[in-house]
Amino acid sequence: MLIPILAILAACQGGEKTEKTETPVPKATFNDTLYGKPTHLYELHNGKLSAKITDYGARLVSLTVPDRKGNNVAVVIGFDSVQGYVENKGSYFGAIIGRYGNRIGKGTFKLKNTTYQIPVNNGPNALHGGKRGFDDYVWDAFKENDSTLDLYLLSPDGDMGFPGNLKVKVTYALTHQGIKIEYTANTDKPTVLNLTNHAYWNLNGEDSGTILDHVLQIDAVSYTPVDTGLIPFGILMPVSGTPLDFIKPMPIGARINADNIQLKNGKGYDHNFVLGDGKPSDTLKHAATVWGDKSGIIMDVWTMEPGLQFYSGNFMKGAHAYRSALCLETQHFPDSPNKPAWPSTELDPGKTYHTVTEYRFTTQP
Repeated sequence: MLIPILAILAACQGGEKTEKTETPVPKATFNDTLYGKPTHLYELHNGKLSAKITDYGARLVSLTVPDRKGNNVAVVIGFDSVQGYVENKGSYFGAIIGRYGNRIGKGTFKLKNTTYQIPVNNGPNALHGGKRGFDDYVWDAFKENDSTLDLYLLSPDGDMGFPGNLKVKVTYALTHQGIKIEYTANTDKPTVLNLTNHAYWNLNGEDSGTILDHVLQIDAVSYTPVDTGLIPFGILMPVSGTPLDFIKPMPIGARINADNIQLKNGKGYDHNFVLGDGKPSDTLKHAATVWGDKSGIIMDVWTMEPGLQFYSGNFMKGAHAYRSALCLETQHFPDSPNKPAWPSTELDPGKTYHTVTEYRFTTQP
């Protein structure tokens, strides 16, 4: 169950009001007001790693880890103000994504014999929750200790067309190895849910060039091929013999311009990889490893999710250059509400949505 720290959550759960506790970092560029709510920046640290998180979109603003020489490197790409994120909403930098991470074909799905329509915002499809997803809300924050931050959001029934009052809690926690993101949610009406984090990673640090020389390995023997709108056809295809084969470590740029219809559809890599047996797990399983070619920083992704969206920064522009960062979004598969054979994203009343993803860091000589 979620811990009701806000009056609105307490009222929804029938509990009593609990005082909100917050200890934001006093950064003027993050002290703003959006949609009538104040925004803040929070800093976490554990002696080895440090992170900054804003309650606008529950975003991971930065994460600093040591490189092979012991120098601190900021491996998450972001902005130095809330307005920077507001002006780049469509890129989802560092945000928690919901209600539905990735795409829903034509923004429509059927659940319990009722058809729901999500406002489309990506051609004919709904992307990352529709025109206003969880990335564009000011969440409520509770700092447990120096290394742990809880964020809460109540998404009301009908929010972007999704059914049910949905109570969401996301916890960022620094560990001795990296950062853990834990997601919990409950609903009072059947709904669909697919939460993820949209951090942009460059293990060499910000403004260090492209990620094309980063080396990537993904624990996936198959992927979900997509059409020109990046909606899956509903089948699984082997990665073997294609440029999407990262079973063995491979530089990201080695085949990114290959004559392959899937790479053309995605303008590069923007695909869901089927992890392991393609089923969600109650325990963490290894999903991928990335090596920073200049820093020697190694990032391992561990998750309970059945899928991993690898995005190679194909649409980056402006302050952050083309392909200067990559995303590894742990998830259920895109358009799963319309693919009944795939792992279900349905959440029913009385059930608790719970999933964890960890990004763990080491270095190589």
